[in-house]
Amino acid sequence: MHDRRSTLRLALGAAAALCPLCRVGGAEAAEVHWTYEGERGPPAWGKLSPEFQACSNGREQTPIDLKDAIRAEPGLLSYAYKRMPVRALNNGHTIQINCPAGSQAQIAGQTFELLQYHFHHPSEHVLAGQRFQLELHLVHRNKAGELAVIGVFIRAGQANQTLQSIWSVMPTRPGPEKWTSVSVNPDRLLPANSTYFRYYGSLTTPPCSEGVLWTVYREPIEASEAQIRQFAQIFPNNARPVQPLNRRFLLGTL
Repeated sequence: MHDRRSTLRLALGAAAALCPLCRVGGAEAAEVHWTYEGERGPPAWGKLSPEFQACSNGREQTPIDLKDAIRAEPGLLSYAYKRMPVRALNNGHTIQINCPAGSQAQIAGQTFELLQYHFHHPSEHVLAGQRFQLELHLVHRNKAGELAVIGVFIRAGQANQTLQSIWSVMPTRPGPEKWTSVSVNPDRLLPANSTYFRYYGSLTTPPCSEGVLWTVYREPIEASEAQIRQFAQIFPNNARPVQPLNRRFLLGTL
């Protein structure tokens, strides 16, 4: 079995590519151009850079189809998120909200700091074959540099006021981080039902580093059709295809 500490160190460097606030490495990987479609799309990611090899050769990749989970009690999740200004970034791959220090989550008995959250259209994970319109990823890091991501499905339904606040200031074109006067608490984007899936996976963008602790809620939150269309107009497709589970354990809360 591969060394989880080494893969976690790789993931830490990869987090820098996703999050300007936590740039501690991975700058070279961040400069390699990749896309979600065409010649530089997901099937080719592993060939674009030596740093991206896990995208093709990794055995613990994300996203996956969340099905046939082993019933378990992986532990309660708790959050101490704060209301914060929306610092929005269109990095050409997603809308990312960078978070100031001070918002934390307790995951698997450890304290993780919230670094940023971002969105995918359509959802990257699927639930027993069902794909949702959007998926939210909240990216965290603990003091050891280990990454944990919380995933939340978003389906069509009622308008979401918290999303609307973010959508009202999200940049439509790639560019530098945009500081705004809008503020939200990201805990408003979490579902009421606390059942979830837990597994070890990877980042869903190059360099696809493994050793990331994933928690994906079973119950989706809602957004209006208009809100979904608004995001889709900027990113018609920014979802990586489903990856094989291989020999991993997928746990599901009771």
